[in-house]
Amino acid sequence: MSLPRYKVTMLALSLGIASTIVGCSSNPSKKDIDLGPKASEQTYYDSAQQALTKGQYVEATKNLQAIDTYYPTGPHAEQAQLDLIYVKFQQKDYPAVLAATDRFIRLNPESPDLEYAYYAKGVANMEQNYDGIIRYTSLKQSHRDVNYLKIAYQDFVDFIKRYPSSQYAVDAAQRMKFIGQELAEHEMEAARFNVERKAWVAAIERSQWVVEHYPATPQIPEALATIVYGYEQLGDADTAKQYIDVLKLNYPNLVKANGTVDLDAARHKGTWVNRATLGIFGRSNVVHDSQERSLTNRVSFGLLDKQNQAQPVVQEEKPKRSLTNRVSFGLLDKQDQAQPVVQEEKPKRSWTNRLSFGLMDKPKNQ
Repeated sequence: MSLPRYKVTMLALSLGIASTIVGCSSNPSKKDIDLGPKASEQTYYDSAQQALTKGQYVEATKNLQAIDTYYPTGPHAEQAQLDLIYVKFQQKDYPAVLAATDRFIRLNPESPDLEYAYYAKGVANMEQNYDGIIRYTSLKQSHRDVNYLKIAYQDFVDFIKRYPSSQYAVDAAQRMKFIGQELAEHEMEAARFNVERKAWVAAIERSQWVVEHYPATPQIPEALATIVYGYEQLGDADTAKQYIDVLKLNYPNLVKANGTVDLDAARHKGTWVNRATLGIFGRSNVVHDSQERSLTNRVSFGLLDKQNQAQPVVQEEKPKRSLTNRVSFGLLDKQDQAQPVVQEEKPKRSWTNRLSFGLMDKPKNQ
């Protein structure tokens, strides 16, 4: 039995359309075809080094990735991977830094530059979520999610265990100290919340965690005071008395004349105006505010009148801070404030200088 003419026509059209689609998919455009390397490994490497010297990080990335793709076993492959870590730091692409460090560690287990990769991994985790308006208000990282800080802390612990005599070990220890303070403040934020909702046991547990795990942080006085306050509210006078005795020996100003704890004094609590405006207006009594910020600075969220700004990290008064100085919170690569800025061609930096964030093999001024 033959098909009606209109059905034969529809079938022919369907087959024609299907064959066209298949033909297009099997013949991709030339743009999608990788024709292989367009230059030698040495040419790619030289171009990458020139781009790095000029600060052209997109161009440098393109050449370094070409080496990684086309010459994975070449003499410049390992150095290209290290330079990619540096470039991603300069671009503030910290997830890409983590991917690059993990890949370098996996592919180069015997490399003498492994310590750099492990150190960079911790710094990248620490830098995540540290940008934005939080830098210009009294809000701290501890008021938000601290998972990246916890990961960074463990990264630095592993790094110091592996390389205790590394040139980065001192900076890693300083970072661990800073992170410990942030984690302690995070715990105290939870303790304050539990005090407000009268969850005394939870507030005590959070505060005891700070005392046990972060004993060298500035949050210890408030943690002890919160423990005392919690036991007082629970009616456990004996336990509260034990902690009151500790406060009298170490922080007598936190004990009132009637023998009870002064929790507000332990918190260094600012005015309600200061808290409601995220530190822009009003008086703040936070102990780690190193400088008084001007009204102009606070109203502009730190964009104006920066000379009196209290930074959330180590205060630096320099015309320009390098990447090393910024990621190390002012501990490394300090620049002389009186040094004039000369507009001239930058001297060529060696790979050792770049992978060490400028700490080693510094180029001489020409």
